[in-house]
Amino acid sequence: MNETALTERHRELLDQVLDKWSLQVLDALCERPSRFNELRRAIPVVTQKSLVATLRRLERNGMVERVVTSTRPVAVEYRITLLGKSLQDLIDALLHWTTVTLPDVERARAHFDGGGSR
Repeated sequence: MNETALTERHRELLDQVLDKWSLQVLDALCERPSRFNELRRAIPVVTQKSLVATLRRLERNGMVERVVTSTRPVAVEYRITLLGKSLQDLIDALLHWTTVTLPDVERARAHFDGGGSR
């Protein structure tokens, strides 16, 4: 496989794992398995459609598994897989980075928006 094709495959995987909602879903599932509505409450700004698409994408990539419980009524629970769990330190580091750097980013945005860098 040539380097360009490999780079494209890396980018595709990162796009799917680091997209708008995946980090938050993976972070929530690292804490504990959750049912769909629990995830909706944990991430209140995500739409139902986006959460479904995110969970399917993460399941397809082996990061999340969908488990049907044998309770009455039957319930579906989402769990992080070992592959998904391997991202936990990276997710924690990214979330910590955003917390620490957000004030600097907000200052840079205000400077830019105020015309300071044009």
